[in-house]
Amino acid sequence: MNTFSQESLKSSEEDYYDFLSLTGHTDRNFLFYRTLEESTWNIKSDTEDYIHVWNNNNLGHTNNFFNNDNIKYKIYAPELFTSYNKEAPFGYNDGGLWQGKGFNTAISAGFRAEAYGFSLSVKPQLSWSQNKNFELMPAYSGISEYGYFWGHCDAPQRFGDSDFWNFDWGDTEIRYSYKSITLGFGTESIWLGPMQLYPVLHSNNAPTYPKFDIGLRRTKINIPFTNIYLGDIESRLWVGRLEESDYFDSNNDNNYNQFSGFTFAYAPSFIKGLTLAVTKVTLNKWGENFWRYALPNWATNTIVTSDGNSGEDQKAAISAEWLFPTVGLDIYGELGFDDFLSKGFKVYEYARYPFHAMTYAIGIKKSFEISKQKKLRGVLQLEWNNTEGSQDYQMWSGSGYNFGFHYQITQGYTNKGQWLGSGIGYGGNSQNISFTLYSPHGYEKIFLGRNNIDNNYVFYQSVDAGKEETQYNGARYFTAFKANLYLGIENLYYFNPDLSIKYSFVYDMVINPTYTPGYNKTQGAWRDYDYLNNFYCSLALKYQF
Repeated sequence: MNTFSQESLKSSEEDYYDFLSLTGHTDRNFLFYRTLEESTWNIKSDTEDYIHVWNNNNLGHTNNFFNNDNIKYKIYAPELFTSYNKEAPFGYNDGGLWQGKGFNTAISAGFRAEAYGFSLSVKPQLSWSQNKNFELMPAYSGISEYGYFWGHCDAPQRFGDSDFWNFDWGDTEIRYSYKSITLGFGTESIWLGPMQLYPVLHSNNAPTYPKFDIGLRRTKINIPFTNIYLGDIESRLWVGRLEESDYFDSNNDNNYNQFSGFTFAYAPSFIKGLTLAVTKVTLNKWGENFWRYALPNWATNTIVTSDGNSGEDQKAAISAEWLFPTVGLDIYGELGFDDFLSKGFKVYEYARYPFHAMTYAIGIKKSFEISKQKKLRGVLQLEWNNTEGSQDYQMWSGSGYNFGFHYQITQGYTNKGQWLGSGIGYGGNSQNISFTLYSPHGYEKIFLGRNNIDNNYVFYQSVDAGKEETQYNGARYFTAFKANLYLGIENLYYFNPDLSIKYSFVYDMVINPTYTPGYNKTQGAWRDYDYLNNFYCSLALKYQF
């Protein structure tokens, strides 16, 4: 019953394999660095059919070419996805697709070939967005009228005034691997860390970008000349080029940023199920000092490039996961760090005030045996994420703070106008709970969640020491937060082992969509709100060869 297959990030197949990993019936080929290349899963041969509930469905597989074990190929299932938003944009972790108001469509397909250590994956995405009009907030000064509403950042509220097509190379790359050493060039999406919805540093939410990477895949470490096993490690270093959207500014000299990253993960042998990791990423202007910021220990921000831009934006995360396969329980989380303190990573600096520019995300998953006879199994998942600015920024005069912004890298933590990490952006918080019931014909899922997109905007308006009448503003903005409250279902059904349909329906209540403050102190604290009743639906068809 062994199955090996590269799976697209956050696909139904990958989520299913991850569900089986809760009870130890699949082996993860990775620790915390995941792309299509690394998302390879092995269902253990002693797994019983009532556990592997999709054992009769075609989940995709790799084939030998002319019975040669050294030459293999795979056809990635063609998939057609379409969605509709009635009142406002809704949707995330969808690559180059922008799920704006109205209809949205994406088509993807591809193939993979392997031979003697080399591999080639080609899996592009073609998408279309109707991009209908909705009420926007005034854009930040100096950027497009469709741009972000505060802070210099390339995260448009709307991508222009008409429908548009977008071609993205998606999970496309060429790679060479020798044992655990691997290097590649391409545009495959990266997923960093254990979070399932909104990772702190990297997801497949934004369009892909060209990059080079080198590192070690998940590798067992033993003390030389002994049989003492120390655990598994994984490490990767990459350098890529990010691109500005068409809705930021008219300066063509600053369109590209370098994005460098380094991650190291360790799963100790003496604490079964535990995985720890540290990751550091850097944004700096493209074109000079190309390799300097790829080094994980480089910290200066004094570089000045030929176009007059200077410095960098460095962020880091500490990730942890503890899996208990005997009871089907997984506990995980991340701490994110930005705008490191003046003395860097010094113990006394973080002992003095450890929460400076800190974010966090936590989650828990638990699997359940519903009916062994009917092959019904379920998973309950809860995630909580917070990227709001720390309290010490209330004392910072003249400017606000957001984890996704940086005055030296004006496009912010984005690529082509979409967030690289958390799909809902930064500066807010979210809570999400879901239950998924797996059965031989697919799954049924129900979920409930809420989020604030960017509370930092309200904090900036209310408590910034550089503003006049701060106390009055604070009273007016006391209830000016924007929020989303959503309830939805998502179902997957196999018509036959090869053909599946996935559909979802979501009610999304958008509360105070334009952060409208009260007119005076009394109305700011006690007032009625504006609402948008957004209805979201999606449909996806997939055929596995």
